[in-house]
Amino acid sequence: MSEPSSELPKSTEIELLRQFWWLHDARWYQAVKARFGQDAANELNAEVMQFVARRVATLYARCTRLDLSGRDGSAKDVAGVLEALARLMFADTVRLESTDFGDDGTWDTVVSEHYALKMLKASRSLENYVCPCLELRGGWFEGLGVAAADSVVECKREGSAVCRFHARLGRDDGQGREHPTTTATADS
Repeated sequence: MSEPSSELPKSTEIELLRQFWWLHDARWYQAVKARFGQDAANELNAEVMQFVARRVATLYARCTRLDLSGRDGSAKDVAGVLEALARLMFADTVRLESTDFGDDGTWDTVVSEHYALKMLKASRSLENYVCPCLELRGGWFEGLGVAAADSVVECKREGSAVCRFHARLGRDDGQGREHPTTTATADS
């Protein structure tokens, strides 16, 4: 009789880690909501999401030797990096449908599916949930050292068929809910 192996294949470990992360995230949100109310849960969720996104983007930029700060990267360059960051953080739980580029250096990102919204609906927490999407994306911009204006054009949480974000390198264009970001500092 052979001894059972305590080793899991790396792909299984990664998948389990992602599942456990989502479980932790959901239980943390629910615990804060139960103890301190949904407003506190929404506020802390957004704060933590921005912090984590900034760190992920900073680490990604270091590991890939990417430097978008201090230069005029194209919208396509930045959007491509944001897609890579979304895959890294969310794997298959967020479905990016498309990225459309304007002639003026702007771009729209369309998300057709988001696992967190499904889980919030299942736990009856969706009604007063405030999506931290702009804080997430703002954290990515900050971590990459890119100044950008970002806004929500459509939101699944608010009844739209998709989530659509409009971004432009530089300052706000006045469309939708904005989140202008500034260049990150070295200690981010």
